[in-house]
Amino acid sequence: MHPNPIFRKEGRDRNLGFARDVGFGVLAMNAEEGPLMAHVPFILNEAGDLAELHLVRSNPIARALRTPQSVRLAVTGADSYVSPDWYGIEDQVPTWNYVAVHLTGLLEMRPAEALPDLLARQSAIYEARLAPKTPWKMDKMSPEARDKMLRMIVPCQIRVTGIDGTWKLGQNKADAVRLAAADQMSAHGFGTDPALMADLMRGV
Repeated sequence: MHPNPIFRKEGRDRNLGFARDVGFGVLAMNAEEGPLMAHVPFILNEAGDLAELHLVRSNPIARALRTPQSVRLAVTGADSYVSPDWYGIEDQVPTWNYVAVHLTGLLEMRPAEALPDLLARQSAIYEARLAPKTPWKMDKMSPEARDKMLRMIVPCQIRVTGIDGTWKLGQNKADAVRLAAADQMSAHGFGTDPALMADLMRGV
């Protein structure tokens, strides 16, 4: 997380809403051989204290879950490079604007019988975003393919104990300067969705 408190003023609800809406992040855990990381889809409950996910059984993080482990789940959104020339004032430096929310907590494996329900709920959430498409459901798979998939993955959950967010949108700049940069970003920015980042900068 960025150390400047001006970028960390968003409340718990907005940070949780962002993480819930994105639904995908980088799971990180310390291990003897060094940091372990996995890219995972997840669902976050309404209270924001439980994130559910699944891992491939052979994933090193899954293999480490003989006991619960402290983890961090990093969820990122729009980002873009910011050229100093875009501000229209002197003595500026290049930077990068971005949104990121970190969830910390205890990761634990769940019983195998919890897996079908977890997968059904995950796919229902994601498929609902594709409406009016008819939602995909697991019963479209053959029993053989379904059973093979279920053997390859394990259900997990994070009991969330910490939520931290950075919304680096140029809040440390005067309004006119920030808006000038947002206009240039819309036309020339690069990164992950610079147009959305420009809109977020305009909304500060």
